[in-house]
Amino acid sequence: MSSIRRDSLAALAARQARDSAADQTVLDSLHGARPHADTLQQHAVPTPPLKGEDVEREAVRLFGPEGKTAIGAAPPAAPTFDIDVSSFATNRRVLEYLEFFQVDSRDRFEIWLSRLGRYEGMIRERLRAKRLPEDLLYLCLIESGFSNTAVSRARAVGMWQFMASTARLYGLTVDPWVDERRDPFRATEAAANYLADLRERLGSVYLAAAAYNAGVGRIERGIDRLPGEPDSVDDRTFFQLSDRRYLRRETRDYVPKLIAASLIAKQPQRYGFQPEPFPPLVFDEVTVPDATGLDVIARLADTSVAALLDLNPQFVRGVTPPGRSVVVRVPRGHGTLVAERYDSLPVTERITFVDHYVSRGQTLSDIAKHYRVSVALIENANPRLRAHALRVGQRIIIPMSGRVVPASAWSVPPEPHYRRVSSTGASAGAHRVRPGETASEIARRFGVSLTALLNYNGLTMGSLLRVGDLLKIPQKQ
Repeated sequence: MSSIRRDSLAALAARQARDSAADQTVLDSLHGARPHADTLQQHAVPTPPLKGEDVEREAVRLFGPEGKTAIGAAPPAAPTFDIDVSSFATNRRVLEYLEFFQVDSRDRFEIWLSRLGRYEGMIRERLRAKRLPEDLLYLCLIESGFSNTAVSRARAVGMWQFMASTARLYGLTVDPWVDERRDPFRATEAAANYLADLRERLGSVYLAAAAYNAGVGRIERGIDRLPGEPDSVDDRTFFQLSDRRYLRRETRDYVPKLIAASLIAKQPQRYGFQPEPFPPLVFDEVTVPDATGLDVIARLADTSVAALLDLNPQFVRGVTPPGRSVVVRVPRGHGTLVAERYDSLPVTERITFVDHYVSRGQTLSDIAKHYRVSVALIENANPRLRAHALRVGQRIIIPMSGRVVPASAWSVPPEPHYRRVSSTGASAGAHRVRPGETASEIARRFGVSLTALLNYNGLTMGSLLRVGDLLKIPQKQ
């Protein structure tokens, strides 16, 4: 394989990283302090947006005194919602976020609206199959901006921002080769199952959304503190919890952000946006039996590496995993061709590079000697590499074209070190699920209640435990 293809992978990875960083800057702001109208007014916009107070004023003008309840239902084309937007559209925080999306985050939000076109049909179909409101798809606008590569400060990943533990509990693979939190199709299936469990447990769409953000235990504890019957909950209960500050600020703002994003997404032109929707992804699937570079598969499919990465963001190293068979998506109409070409592809041409992760004390000369390549060849494949400033865990591309890659050549990425971001209480440890174990057995073994164990891990009674899942064990009360 030519160095051009290796370079294109590196260039695409760099561009993707820059795009993700731009998304994350806005998302961090979105998940941080709530915007206020006085600070928003300091920013200028090319096209004057429809501001929060204007929304309310126009609704009253168009619909009379009851117009406040009809926000988002103005002619000529009245959008419809299957989440309760109209009852809360003039909530102060909703109005503030309407402005925030139009002013502070305007440029990125328009990009996010364009990405919506790529996934909307697929997400609506999966939500509908779970009898969930289809407009919950707009959670992805406020979670990730529909970015499959988004990584939060708490290490939540992908379009639906799953933590690794929750992802595995809902059947997603998360390992050094495949991270299905980045797969929009598999992650959406998991998110739909998770949201369905939350709604069944809490009895409200907005409470389920809040629990998606904060964890079900926190929401249930807040409900228990409310006056009245604890079983008489609905969407308004979320705002009761919020008004009493029974929720942390990010969660108090979560549903208002969802409502504001929904209002704009259903009628972007009304709010001054002109997104150009990306086309939906269409593809064939082929089975790849062993480690193969996505750049090689792109060549077999007569397509670009970028197109393969868009279809297969779950392969985090740009290579399918060694020693196991996986399904790879290729552009529609190319599946048979790729399968035929792959069958005749020599083993020595499946891999153009391996990725090496620097360990403590290693030098570039050590690495070159290990792979039997020259230092110059490594430096050419890694233009920004500084040979005298290698970092432990740093990824280096090693060209391997025309050679069989032995299993020993694959190094494993280091485990990320980060401070766990949680306020659900201290942990007493963790337990990896063994064959035949149930949640109740694990709870008894560690001397904690089943409810506490489930709440601490964001699970429900209907959640399925799989062998190998890692459960966090709460401290005994």
